[in-house]
Amino acid sequence: MAWKKSKKQQPKHAGQGGAVPSLSCIEPNAAGIDIGATEIFVALPQDRDPSPVRRFETFTEDLHRLKDWLRQHGITTVAMESTGVYWIPLFQILERAGLEVCLVNAHHVKHVPGRKTDVIDCQWLQYLHSVGLLRASFRPEDRVCAIRSLLRHRDSLVQMATVHVQHMQKALTQMNLQIHHVLSDITGQSGLAILQAIVKGERNPVVLAQLRDYRVKASEEVIVKSLVGDYRREHLFTLGQSLEAFRYYQSLMAACDEEIEEQLQTFDRRLPPEAPPLPPDPNAHRRRKNEFHFDMRTELYRILGVDVTAVPAIHALTGYTLLAEVGTDWLAKFRNMEAFASWACFCPHNKKSGGKILSAKTRKSANRVNRALRMAAQSLERDKSHLGNYYRKMCARLGKPAGITATAHKLARILFHMITTKQPYDESIFAAEEQRQRKRMESKLKRKAHQMGYTLVPLARTI
Repeated sequence: MAWKKSKKQQPKHAGQGGAVPSLSCIEPNAAGIDIGATEIFVALPQDRDPSPVRRFETFTEDLHRLKDWLRQHGITTVAMESTGVYWIPLFQILERAGLEVCLVNAHHVKHVPGRKTDVIDCQWLQYLHSVGLLRASFRPEDRVCAIRSLLRHRDSLVQMATVHVQHMQKALTQMNLQIHHVLSDITGQSGLAILQAIVKGERNPVVLAQLRDYRVKASEEVIVKSLVGDYRREHLFTLGQSLEAFRYYQSLMAACDEEIEEQLQTFDRRLPPEAPPLPPDPNAHRRRKNEFHFDMRTELYRILGVDVTAVPAIHALTGYTLLAEVGTDWLAKFRNMEAFASWACFCPHNKKSGGKILSAKTRKSANRVNRALRMAAQSLERDKSHLGNYYRKMCARLGKPAGITATAHKLARILFHMITTKQPYDESIFAAEEQRQRKRMESKLKRKAHQMGYTLVPLARTI
């Protein structure tokens, strides 16, 4: 369906009285697309078609007709908003057709309030893109997007399994069974064995207590007391269904891990020939909850070409988040580590007006790299490494929230340097930096003491 551009539909882009500003056209072959769940509006330059705005449905054959219509009128680049997941099918079709697709953040292209229609939106996008005012959002290559989709699906499976763990805890509380307060993890080896026996009909607390693992710190007497309660039929039914659902989601996660492992084989080996073998993992005996069912660390080392888990607080799960959200060729996407830190929302976002800085806080974002590195930074609270000292120092100086941001920013810079240069993590660099900082502090203190008429005398070290 086509629209003739009426006077009311003329987008008044800027300036007084609705006059179009005299901006030079940088992209003469640009189109704008407004995407919805059931219909898509496309705007071409005014000289390409008598009806420069058309509406298409979101069926696959209509998307291909849209693509052919764009190519028929010589369009080489397209701008569209990242609306939910509706943009993905059209993005992939246009990209395979050789068109340059500029995926933009909807917050960056807000129109004048009160004049909001789908027709005006697509014309506004076309105009902004033609004069070069839009910046494309970051999107990795296809095989990285496949891993990202699988990892995000796996995260949702973990969240849904957690819901059923909460249902099991609720059923135990309603029966006044306190086993989930005695055991640190109700879904561990001991907890699942006891729950399975309860569902099958066992009620003797002494027999149930014998199912505990030898590594459980709680005594047998405490476990027996925690398993005495009111075994009501309705709560047992809820407990059994929740346990079954939890095991089902665990099986789905295992199948998802197999698919992820198979997809990872498409990535090339980035290790140089002289690269040393991966050192043994000191925490190999401690398997974290919801880890993959394959050797995560070895695959990550092969793909990235460097052991990112050598950095304190960076686990293999964090490394896979970096791989899924950024990819392997970081230097091709970001010109330097400052650009990467800014994309991850770790840099100040200055707001100025009248020559004054109104705010310099970091931008709020749903960036998953930002979230993963913030969580890694918080795990350094009791770490004895130099990064742990840095985290505690920043928290004492700036406060907890700003200290977490500063430490996550430092982790982002370290990881960018390691992945782009393939240099392993070296803890001695921080020791040398601390020594230089100590010397600068001593020089500053001596200079101030001399200005006040004093002399600093070092204390004799006692053995």
